[in-house]
Amino acid sequence: MQRQWWLGVGLATGIVLATAMLGGSWAAESASTAGLSQQEIQEGFVPLFDGKTLKGWQGDTKGYVVEDGLLVCKPGGNLYTEKQYADFIFRFEFRLTPGANNGVGIRAELGKNAAYHGMEIQILDDSHPKYKNLQPYQFHGSIYGVVPAKRGTLKPPGEWNSEEIYAKGSHIRVTLNGVVIVDADISEIDPNHTMDHQKHPGLHNKKGYIGFLGHGDRIEFRNIRIKEL
Repeated sequence: MQRQWWLGVGLATGIVLATAMLGGSWAAESASTAGLSQQEIQEGFVPLFDGKTLKGWQGDTKGYVVEDGLLVCKPGGNLYTEKQYADFIFRFEFRLTPGANNGVGIRAELGKNAAYHGMEIQILDDSHPKYKNLQPYQFHGSIYGVVPAKRGTLKPPGEWNSEEIYAKGSHIRVTLNGVVIVDADISEIDPNHTMDHQKHPGLHNKKGYIGFLGHGDRIEFRNIRIKEL
C-alpha cells in the first residue's frame, strides 16, 4: 500500500513537471511569434516588438512607450533597432492622429539624419490642412526627398493602416494597405542630384538600422515584424 502511494506521488510530480516544462516552452514560443500569422511564421518572419517592452530597441526609449500592447510615440524622437539590416521585408501597422508626422528610417546610420544618411519612408497624415503645400516627395510612403509615392490608399486618422517595406539591394518597394505606392530602383538615382536638391550620401548604404523617426506627434504602432532576405 505504501509503495503504491509513492508511485502515485511520483506520477503526479512527473505530470506537474512535464506540464510546467511544456507551459514554459509554449510561452517562449508564443513570445517569439507574437503578432505573426501562421504563414509569416512559415516564411521566416520574426517580431521586432513583443508588445510589452522596448527590448531590441535603442535611442529615444523615453519618448516611446508601451500602452496596451502598442508601441506609442508619445511624442518621441528616433527609436532604432539594436541590430542592423541589409535586405529585408519590414511589416508594421500604424494609427495616425490628426496631422501626425513620423517616418521609417532604413539602412540608417546612428546619430545622423536618416533621411540623408540612409532613407526615410514617410509616415504622415498628408491630408491635413497644414500640409497643403507639400512637395510630391513628402507625401506618405515616399522615400523622402528622392522618390514620390502614389496617393489615395492612406486611411484617415484613427484607423489602422498596414504597411510593408521591401528592400532588396537597390530595389525599394512600399506597399500600403495592399497597394504598391513606391517601386523604385535607387541605383538609377544620383544621391547628389535628387528631387529635393539635397545631398543624400547614405542613399546607397548597403545596410543600417531600422527606426521610427518621430517629430513630436503621437502615433501608435503594432505587429512590427521583419524577414531578412
